[in-house]
Amino acid sequence: MKLYRSAEGIFVEQNGSFYHVSAESWDDLLCSDRLFDIVRAATKGNAVSFDPGAALAPIVGQEVWAAGVTYYRSRSARMEESKDAGGGTFYDRVYAAERPELFFKSPGWRVIGPGSTVRIRSDAKWSVPEPELTLVINARGQLVGYTIGNDMSSRDIEGENPLYLPQAKVYNGSCAIGPAVLLAETPLPKTTAIGMEISRAGEAVFRGSTTLAELKREPEQLVAYLFRELSFPRGALLMTGTGIVPEDSFTLKTGDIVRISIDGLGTLANPVA
Repeated sequence: MKLYRSAEGIFVEQNGSFYHVSAESWDDLLCSDRLFDIVRAATKGNAVSFDPGAALAPIVGQEVWAAGVTYYRSRSARMEESKDAGGGTFYDRVYAAERPELFFKSPGWRVIGPGSTVRIRSDAKWSVPEPELTLVINARGQLVGYTIGNDMSSRDIEGENPLYLPQAKVYNGSCAIGPAVLLAETPLPKTTAIGMEISRAGEAVFRGSTTLAELKREPEQLVAYLFRELSFPRGALLMTGTGIVPEDSFTLKTGDIVRISIDGLGTLANPVA
């Protein structure tokens, strides 16, 4: 079952049909201990008309956090971009360590939804999107679903000094989420594919793919560390890192279109400004 948030309310998709979900608010539904029961009950009613293209970002009061260096490809890219600053070994150590790298990415109100514009930071010269499986977690620290995230990143700023990571990662238009939440009571299979295509003037300028088998850390481990000393009264979303990094010669340009697809979750598409 996939859960959508829109200006008209909350809808669930099951077997290609859509149903209205009765809930006081997105936050209340997400954090309800009856989430799955409420959504299943909605599918017993009459199907309604709903355009998934009208979906908003599936987030309201939640915070978005992110995990770094969880794929070997990301480890290698981070080491390469920061070697001149003397920080290359930091990323190798993080990749091998028990404790994951976790950082704050965005409040809910700053998140960009499907079809809306993500941004290149104005003082950056080397920017890329990062396609990431994103965990949806309730206030009790329980993983209840999955969505798609785009962790826009300024590689030259982070590469200049690893301590600049917040500036490289957190700015207006740097976080896109959507289009829906795949509700799940069991983990996604390791064979789940993640793909990204970047088009420019109607032509694909980058394509890449990976699978969850390449994710070094288990989602449950990342959730446990996030909730170890933090509380989230309205729940949280946690990006799990990227295994798809364009070659070093590539940087985003205004007008590009980023499309991120994950098996079973759909496609998150955003133009770039």
